[in-house]
Amino acid sequence: MNVQKDPAGERSSADTGPMVKAEQVHKSFGRVEVLKGIDLEVRRGEVMCVIGPSGSGKSTFLRCINHLEKINAGRLWVNGHLVGYREKGGKLYELRDREVAAQRREIGMVFQRFNLFPHMTALDNIMEAPLRVKRQPKAQVKERGLALLERVGLADKAQSYPAQLSGGQQQRVAIARALAMEPALMLFDEPTSALDPELVGDVLEVMKQLARDGMTMVVVTHEMGFAREVGDSLVFMDGGVVVEAGTPRDVIARPQHPRTQDFLSKVL
Repeated sequence: MNVQKDPAGERSSADTGPMVKAEQVHKSFGRVEVLKGIDLEVRRGEVMCVIGPSGSGKSTFLRCINHLEKINAGRLWVNGHLVGYREKGGKLYELRDREVAAQRREIGMVFQRFNLFPHMTALDNIMEAPLRVKRQPKAQVKERGLALLERVGLADKAQSYPAQLSGGQQQRVAIARALAMEPALMLFDEPTSALDPELVGDVLEVMKQLARDGMTMVVVTHEMGFAREVGDSLVFMDGGVVVEAGTPRDVIARPQHPRTQDFLSKVL
């Protein structure tokens, strides 16, 4: 795949290609190799769910997609752009910080922990990045922020601070905050794992609506029901590699690899 223009420049016809493309992605922390050659593609509008045991490399791969972690080998593209690097004469050159920041504007990420600013209201949390990063007009940002709160079912919580919200409500604000940057891709890193069971449903419903709206999503999750109902594809990772991939229904109902079979027998 040809590397396209700098992220600050115009998009090209590569916008018709996959939203995410990984080729032999490797990542090590010291002597520990966490990712051992990941190859996969995420189509535009696709919801890819990634499952696997703790330590399998799922979250690390997600963080590599938006260059929160730098890969050691291989290549990653998002929306036709080489993530974190520019290629010239067959060599890779790392992008400057501002160029990486420009790439990240297209990628929203929701973490296990909500990471909201505790001293800001829900609305202010959502408005912060569009105001500071995109420098959009305040009235426009506020209008969109209120619309996003309504979208996640929290129209009445605009002036509430994080400490006044439940965990599920905070996570929905975090989703709205990511959406405020109008990303082309949303990454979810086990977004319900820190929630009490009775709060999980509201968060998953917001994510289901995003899927219905056509948002491209990569979701690291233990919610097998969500993966089965909403996912277009399911990837099982273990030991830093993709062990098995297919449609959620096929992988969950008829896993082919013994490691997948063993894992699913313990979580279903």
